[in-house]
Amino acid sequence: MPEENQALSPGLRMPDQVATRLEHLILDGVFRPGQLLPSERRLCDRLGVSRASLREGLRILRSKGIIDTRQGHGSTVATLLPVGNQSPLMHLFKDHPRTLFDLLEVRALLEGESARLAASRGTSADRVLITRRYREMADYAESAESIDVERLARLDHAFHLAVSQASHNPVLVHTLQSLTDLLLSSVFASVKHLYHLPAPRTMINQQHAQLHEAVVNGEAEQAEQVALEHLSSISQLLRDLEEEHERLERSSMRLEDWQ
Repeated sequence: MPEENQALSPGLRMPDQVATRLEHLILDGVFRPGQLLPSERRLCDRLGVSRASLREGLRILRSKGIIDTRQGHGSTVATLLPVGNQSPLMHLFKDHPRTLFDLLEVRALLEGESARLAASRGTSADRVLITRRYREMADYAESAESIDVERLARLDHAFHLAVSQASHNPVLVHTLQSLTDLLLSSVFASVKHLYHLPAPRTMINQQHAQLHEAVVNGEAEQAEQVALEHLSSISQLLRDLEEEHERLERSSMRLEDWQ
């Protein structure tokens, strides 16, 4: 009997069981927004159900807006959150840089817990993905002659996202994914303003290495501590730069003739 079939609940109609199981797979990030679902034959084999039950289960998901189906193109997981975080609140956050430090505080809360849970709950497959994302980021940072800020920011974000996915807490993962644009803006800011400076660059690289090591070695408390220190130190460095810029601006203004 397929593993997926064992998870189906005998208390529900078979189509409802199929819909519930697929919902779990979407919540767990196995099937992601925008991803094309496997073929009907593949799904039937993995779930251990008939094609009629599968099609009815997919119809249930369509009625809930969880999947989209196009004739001849199959079914894809629907966009579960506003595209590009285009709500008025997201615009306010993105258009006012002072919220950057508030965002770093929220990242510390969420990613500190993500790291702790990832270290204690992560599977061998999770550790492989985390290591892959870490190496992609570290290798690029080490080998690139000229750093593309946006590319490094996306590699950095992908590493932290892999850690959060290993927490096996769907609410935590989807909360972080719902803030993708904002999170990327904070990563972009740290890379743009800090990575060209030798001391902050060394610090960031070391903290990423320590976070990777703690998570894959199952050191939960150490992983949480490193994640918190990482975001706290970035926040402080950015504040220091902002204060220095303000001092330079005030000094420059005093030199100007305002009469």
